[in-house]
Formats: sequence, C-alpha cells, structure tokens
Amino acid sequence: MPPDTIGFRATCLRALLYILLTAALVQGVYLEAIYLPDTRLSEQGFTEYAQSALLAASVALLAYVRLGRRQLPTVSLLMLAFLGASLVREQDALLDAHVFDGAWQVIVTLIVLPSLYAVIHNRQAFIAEFERYANSFSFGLFAAGFLVTYVFSRLYGRSEMWMALLGDAYVRDFKNAAEETTELLGYALLLFAVIELVLLARRRLTAG
Repeated sequence: MPPDTIGFRATCLRALLYILLTAALVQGVYLEAIYLPDTRLSEQGFTEYAQSALLAASVALLAYVRLGRRQLPTVSLLMLAFLGASLVREQDALLDAHVFDGAWQVIVTLIVLPSLYAVIHNRQAFIAEFERYANSFSFGLFAAGFLVTYVFSRLYGRSEMWMALLGDAYVRDFKNAAEETTELLGYALLLFAVIELVLLARRRLTAG
C-alpha cells in the first residue's frame, strides 16, 4: 500500500474520533452558556480556552513532525509559524495586561519574519514539498480549517451583518457566539489536519 493511502478501517476510526471531539467542543460551548453566564465567550470562558488548547496541540504536533520526524521541513515550518502566531494572537489580552501593550504583535513578528525568510530562502525545496503535501488528506483539512477560521468566521462575525439580520433585536452576544463558535470549528479542523500530517509522516517513514 502506498504511504499516502489510508485504509478503510483507519478512516472510519479517525472519522469517529473527529466527530466525538467536535461534539465535545459543541457540548462544552453549550455548558458554558448554561453554567458560566458571566464568562461565556469571554477571554476567561471555555470557548476561548478551547481555541487556545486546539492551537497549542497543533503547534506541539507540528514541532514533532519537523523536529522529531524530520518530514516536510519547510512546509511544516511555515505551518508551525502560522499556527504559532495564531496561538500568540489568541493571548493578546493576557500579554497586553501582563507584559506590555502590543506585546503579541512583537512576538508574532519574531515568529513570522524568520520563518518566512527561511521558507523563501529554501523556496525550491518548499515548492517540491508543497506539491507532495497538496495531494494529501491533511492538506484538504488544513485548507478547510483556514477558510473557516480566517475567512468565513471573520465575514460571518461582522457586526454589520448581524445588525442587518436582527434589526432592532440585535444583541452583540449573537454576533460573538456566531464568530467564536465558527472560529472554534476552524481550529478543530486545523488540529485534525495536523494529526493527519503526523500520521502521514509516520507512514512515509515506515514505507521508506
């Protein structure tokens, strides 16, 4: 079996696990709304913590792929920088309060610029790696997660749209719930993509 091939049983098992994790996240948001009304959808609420946890898990797994498995070094570096920057961005309020105002922008810059330089410097290797990665299930999930998190949730969470939809019944909580829960789904898809990348790296090493 080629290393990029996923067996039927393995596909079903992973699909079940991803469904269960998605359901757990949605249930967590539901319980947050019922039992934690004072912190729901805030920086101290379940949804925000869950977003950070999903990003942190993705960053840790990408570090494992790059440093532990030594697979797709430039592609995994770019993904690591992108999700690492997103993780830092999610901590903006904490960093502004306990470090200095604007600290997260400085940290993101220190993460992104060297990583972009390394990828551009090794652009031929990056293109070759990307062509291999683009044909994988992991890339499909990553593209879906990116679109949900960084495109759809931003547009879907616009105050103007919810004001137009709800009119005089507009309450900011509806807008926040729509944006934050959609973002949570996007981060979950990104984590699933990274898990698939880990499994792909393991299959390729085994096959090699």
